[in-house]
Amino acid sequence: MAEQGYDPKRSRVNDDTMMDFIRGSITGDITEVPGIGPAAAKKMAMGENDEAVTNTYQLIGKFLMLRGPDSDDNKVESMEHCEKFWYWLQDKGISAHRSAIVKAIALKVNGLLPGVYDADLYDDEDDDEE
Repeated sequence: MAEQGYDPKRSRVNDDTMMDFIRGSITGDITEVPGIGPAAAKKMAMGENDEAVTNTYQLIGKFLMLRGPDSDDNKVESMEHCEKFWYWLQDKGISAHRSAIVKAIALKVNGLLPGVYDADLYDDEDDDEE
């Protein structure tokens, strides 16, 4: 059985595509997010009121909403935040490219709000992708 949860190493998006998204302007078209095609966009748009996500701005907003809630005992940090977003995508019916979508949105938002995403947390000494 495949491992569950966010793992940036499972992102199969081309590095150039990812960097173009991170460096580029947001148009609002949800399919501009690496990993989101027409089928995923249709799944994202399903739901009532706040559950329907139809553009990139709403997707970023959902990502930011999942940063909390914080409590005295627990502050939602980068790893937990990305996990929560990955599982939210799963709950929306997104079955492919979840890690790519999480990575793209996390990196894009981190450019706007530094500290939201810490890629160094996912580095490990057994990295065999070199």
